[in-house]
Amino acid sequence: MKFLKLLSPFVFNVVGGLSPILLSLFVGASPTLAAENVILKAGLLHHKIAVEDLQKLTESEDIPHSLKPYSFLLNSEVKQILSQSFNIDPLIAEQFLDDLFKSDDGKKLLKQMSQALPDSDASELKQALQLFLKQTNHLSIINFLRVYPQETVTIDVSKVALLGLKMNGSFLHSRLINSQLEKGFSNSSQTDILAKFDPTATGDQTVSIKTAVLYDRSRDRYIPLDIYTAKKTHGPLVIMSHGFASDRRFLRYLARHLASYGLTVVSVEHPGSDINALIKTATGIKLSQILPSAEFVDRPQDISFVLNRLSLINQKNPQFKGKFNTKKVSMIGHSFGGYTALALGGASLDLKSLRRFCQNKSPLGRSPADWLQCAAGELPYPQRTFKDNRIKQIIVFNPIIGELFGDNLSQIKVPTLMLSASDDGITPTIAHQLKPFKQLSTEKYMIMAMGGTHMSISDMNSMNSVMGQSTLVKEVMGIEAEPVRQLVRGVSLAFIQQLTPKKSQYKMFLTSSYIESLSQENLNFRMGKQLPTSVKTWINVMNMETPKVSLLSIQSKLAPLQNIQRYFINARQIFLQPQYSTEKLNDLFTGLLHTHDDNLDKWS
Repeated sequence: MKFLKLLSPFVFNVVGGLSPILLSLFVGASPTLAAENVILKAGLLHHKIAVEDLQKLTESEDIPHSLKPYSFLLNSEVKQILSQSFNIDPLIAEQFLDDLFKSDDGKKLLKQMSQALPDSDASELKQALQLFLKQTNHLSIINFLRVYPQETVTIDVSKVALLGLKMNGSFLHSRLINSQLEKGFSNSSQTDILAKFDPTATGDQTVSIKTAVLYDRSRDRYIPLDIYTAKKTHGPLVIMSHGFASDRRFLRYLARHLASYGLTVVSVEHPGSDINALIKTATGIKLSQILPSAEFVDRPQDISFVLNRLSLINQKNPQFKGKFNTKKVSMIGHSFGGYTALALGGASLDLKSLRRFCQNKSPLGRSPADWLQCAAGELPYPQRTFKDNRIKQIIVFNPIIGELFGDNLSQIKVPTLMLSASDDGITPTIAHQLKPFKQLSTEKYMIMAMGGTHMSISDMNSMNSVMGQSTLVKEVMGIEAEPVRQLVRGVSLAFIQQLTPKKSQYKMFLTSSYIESLSQENLNFRMGKQLPTSVKTWINVMNMETPKVSLLSIQSKLAPLQNIQRYFINARQIFLQPQYSTEKLNDLFTGLLHTHDDNLDKWS
């Protein structure tokens, strides 16, 4: 996911999130003509705020006088959003933006933004965004208005709030459900783990690493491999598939660990969606080219092709003879690699369902994973199957699933272990893991890393890297994420050993007691074989559709300004109180929509 990490702040703040808009939209000052004041409009109320005061808010613990009426909203999280900044290559961002504005999604986005800024038109918004990206690679809300071509910017608070309801809802929902996940998966009958060995410790075999490149002539595709072997080989062959814009070395710590126990591990690199593919196209990238739709076909075909070749090598090559048990394969995938693993495990790609989702989903409501999955909608058929009967079990970390398989995940008949991170801003847990997990009808395990993020399972050790700092949600990586990697080492080994005669020795490491025992202060782990009832209920509530209402229904309720205030009070209570309820949750996501009609601008 490396390139996506670089791009996601742009996607979140300009395309798919606009999350700061929910609170104060764009703020700043400028070279020639720039915003010096912001007018917050709520019904008949107009309140002017100096941009300078918003700047002061990010630099001080005190709230400036002009902002005190909004102090109930200006908590530490809001301040963090206002002060947060990101680095991005201006050339990539500019070209991405130019292509976006030519698309239907771009036109919808400008229309929605124009409604939130009623005194601005689409040309001004485009001009500001383009100028912004030309002048700096340091993206922040404050910096944006330093190039905005108006001295005073009017912000329609209710339109902004409505945008907030549409923006990256998957991630917002996931954050709200965290406490229910931690409680629901908690093991009430803790038992001590009396193990004779530690599955997270390195095994006693020396690991040898070889690199090879296979060529699939039928697709003119070169596929690099890293092969991890030990002298004494046993058990299934382990195949690894990396995420979007990553490479075959992403999980090398796990590959080494498994190989030290005598398992042969082959980490595959997918040439059409690895980091090299993105680097090659970065100078001329278009929105439709970020992820070619063909990759949803080529990735599973890469794995099946590799297994075919390894089967031949296993018989004929003296160096690897007997090392590749291709008749019994354990498949591991991270992110986009998770999709790859599930497709090979038997779930049919449901493109008809996916296209319906992508057509109906607002661009402001998409997470980065939604933008990626919708790329598959360009494939020219309604369904596609890639099942490979050699896959005997599946491990997926933070998988991209969403609507890719429709209701077809029940087709998977092999044991499946899924890990989800509660603070994953790339593949939010509800849409991409919890809801899909419900469909699985085979032996299954769900592990929740409470406090973890999308990149926590990686062995990257630089918290100052672009990847670690360039998303709306700060990635938990490096030393801070070591408990996640420890969990991954132990659980992956125990799960794979269920395909060997040693399965009984490792079964205790697939229990909730063991999983919770690995928890640390800021990273709590939970495991279950089914979703808790309370979590299912919350997911159902958050999926409720809200009907539009007429002018009469608006007039019969509170005045528009009162409705807005009530909405924000309810939202504040939900965010600040540790105990949530279905009633309050429903208020948060439906309160404004019940009292708002997009066609009634005067009642905004």
